[in-house]
Amino acid sequence: MRVQFVHGLEGSPHGRKATLLAQHFEAYTAAMDTRDFGACVELQAATLREFRPDVLVGSSFGGAVVVELLRRGDWKGPTLLLAQAALRYDPRVRLPQGVPVTLVHGLRDELILIEDSRQLASTGSADMVRLVEVDDEHDLSGLCESGRLIELVRETARLGTRP
Repeated sequence: MRVQFVHGLEGSPHGRKATLLAQHFEAYTAAMDTRDFGACVELQAATLREFRPDVLVGSSFGGAVVVELLRRGDWKGPTLLLAQAALRYDPRVRLPQGVPVTLVHGLRDELILIEDSRQLASTGSADMVRLVEVDDEHDLSGLCESGRLIELVRETARLGTRP
């Protein structure tokens, strides 16, 4: 399975989530200059066209980039958002209809409140959007350590192949 990972402000292609995904999937994480949101969106759009992933995963700032790709129609496939920060960039943003999206957010996240993911999860197609609340902090380290992140990628991929 091909997985494109969009890292957060403090992430990188060599970070914990990117490394874990690369160990289990054919994964690609482009290095981004997170000081320029628009340039990050353009870089990820170009990567989508070239890499052609099965699942798109965005973490925090990277989740905001992914939601923008969804909004623009650059991506319409299975999407996994980890502690997404999209509402920080556009408080009115909505998930598009017809796109399978799993949002994962830590109940103890003090950087991006879980309410942001609850609000975003209430948009999009109700039968295709799922919110998973976990006992974790913003970095979702428990998700990585337990291997649950890998399971969530696989579950999200299956959402895109439902009859």
